[in-house]
Parts: sequence; structure tokens; C-alpha cells
Amino acid sequence: MRELIELTNLPEQEVNTGVESSLGVTLDSLKSLKDQWLTNFDWEAEQESINKFSQYTTTLEGLDIHFVHEPSDDPEAIPLVLLHGWPSSFLEFLAVTEPLRTSGNQTHPSHPFHVVIPSLPGFAFSSAPPANWTLSDTARVFNTLMVDVLGYKTYAVHGTDWGSIVAWDLYSNFNQSVRALHLSFVPKIPFNREELAERNITLAPEEELPMDKFLEWQQTGTGYSHLLETKPNTISLALQDNPIGQLAWMGEKYLDYSDPRRGTGPSLITDNEILRTISLIYLSGSATSAGYIYQQNIGTFNQEYTKADNDAPLLFSGFPYNNGAWPDALLAMLGNHVNTTYHDFGGHFAALDNPPAIIADIKKIATYWEN
Repeated sequence: MRELIELTNLPEQEVNTGVESSLGVTLDSLKSLKDQWLTNFDWEAEQESINKFSQYTTTLEGLDIHFVHEPSDDPEAIPLVLLHGWPSSFLEFLAVTEPLRTSGNQTHPSHPFHVVIPSLPGFAFSSAPPANWTLSDTARVFNTLMVDVLGYKTYAVHGTDWGSIVAWDLYSNFNQSVRALHLSFVPKIPFNREELAERNITLAPEEELPMDKFLEWQQTGTGYSHLLETKPNTISLALQDNPIGQLAWMGEKYLDYSDPRRGTGPSLITDNEILRTISLIYLSGSATSAGYIYQQNIGTFNQEYTKADNDAPLLFSGFPYNNGAWPDALLAMLGNHVNTTYHDFGGHFAALDNPPAIIADIKKIATYWEN
């Protein structure tokens, strides 16, 4: 991998002057990340850090499913499954695992969780699914993991990106076992301002910037998804043995979808975190299989807001630089919406961009929890 990075020839300068990040990853950003990969990045240290977490694989419906399992010492802890999306991995949630599984302290007591972080099929160390596999299939397998393999008869779910679709499917179709749902991204396409006005729904002040980000994404940010939906093999095979190519293709999402203040304050989205994620994707050989999630689930993100057959609480966390705004009226159309909390820092990868906020918001589940 290192040899391939060293041998990669990047242009001396942008082909067109004045290229901005709205046109994709900039040459300067990619060169900087490449240099850091070669000089400052320590994969051995990253492996040691990752391996501090208890990880397992189990075979379900013919798939090897990889997952982190960090149970709390408290027998009254709430089982919780955390679900990532693309181009992410289980690494997205490692920083919040220990705070979630502990009871806080005397000054700030909180309810603990038994934390489970599965890798979606095709991602990292979970094997690639068959051709017609959908996110509903993933939800079914993850419910089996929680109930039959780990023995948690009831549990809570948090989801973001594609993981939010799996989370809502679990909430909707496994209402006896899923007794709380927390989202930082909603598995439905937002309505724009005109569509909201037609429904007499107004945006809160905190929702204006996320709406702007969504409209910007609609105009200039959907090219990657169309390619993965229609020609996933072409881009995947081109990048399979190209670490710098994968860095440009997937690392760009961390640069573009994060709070512009990334790497400062609460944010853990440093250049090193981006390099760690892409290193895992490259070294696990999962870039191609992970990308197929788009082709296998075309049309799953839609504007069909239907209410789940579940009376368990639904909670939502909003972040200013996420790609979407979902007012409470829309959340109430999906389930038993009980709480929304907005934050003034963070973006799409919220558990990395603002870990304290996600930890605090997920812990609100305990207020509403009933087995």
C-alpha cells in the first residue's frame, strides 16, 4: 500500500485555476493528505487502538457479520446498536463507545448501554452480500444478531446515513425487540422550502443551514450516488488497488460533509481520522463491496413518509452541516417522535464531528425507555 501511495503521480497544479471544493476534492487537499499518509500516519498505532475494542464475527444467513460488542458492567444497561453508512465504517462510533457504556459520574450521572457496532454487509470485515440483498435483509440479520446471538430481547437503535434506513426498518418491522430509535440522519429525502410550505410546515431557525446544505447537495453533490447506482463496477474496479484514488473518492466526503471547523473543539475529524478510515477500507479490500449498497437499494431514500407500527420513542439530533432538515412534523410522520435536539457544531458524521452531543442525545433514550 505504501509503495502504491509513493508511486502515485499527482499533477503539479490544478488543471483549471480557481478550482474550489464544490467541484470535488482539491489537489492541495489531496497532496496534503498523501504527504501525511507517508510521513505522519502510523498504521501500527491505529491497529493497536482499534484492537482495544472487543470484536467478533458470526455467520448469519451465509454472511460473516463483523461487530464490536462492549457490554456495560451495569446489568440494568440498555442494549444499543449503532449503525454507520457509506463511506464510513465501525470506526465512526469507537470514540463514543466507552462514554455510552459507562454510568457517568456523581456530578453527571447517566444511564449506561451495552454497545454493539456491526459492520454493514460488504463493509470492512463483514462479507459481501449476494446480488439482490437489500437493507431490509440487513435489518433482519442485525435483529437476529441482537436477539438470538447476543441475547438482547429488547434494544435501542441509532442510525445515520444508510444506517438510518436499517435503523428505521428495525424500528418498523421488529417492534417487539426495538424499543427506542435515535437518528442523526433521517431515512427520507427532505422536502424543500416550497414543499414544506404546501404542507404548512415551517423551518426552525436551526434548520435553515441544514436545508441550504441539502439544496446544495441536490444541485452539485449527487454525482457519486448516480454512478454507484448505475455503474458501480467501473469506479470500484478502477480504485480497488489505488489507495490515493480511494482517498480522493471517499475521503472527499469527510472533507465536504463535516463542519468547516473540523478537527477543532469537539470534532475528531482530523486528517489522521480520514486516513485511518480509508486505510481500513483499502486494507480490508471492501471498497467495491461497500459501494454496491447504492445499486442494491435504488429508490430506498424517498419522500414516502409513512408511520412505523411501533409506539417506542423516536429521537432526533440535528447538526448544522448535515445534508438535510427534518422538522418535527416530518419526524412525527415516521414514528412516536418525542425529542429533537439541535446543536451548533457538527455535520454528517456526527459521532466524529461532535461526539459529546451524540453521547448526550443517545443517553436521553433512558428517559423514555420501557422494556
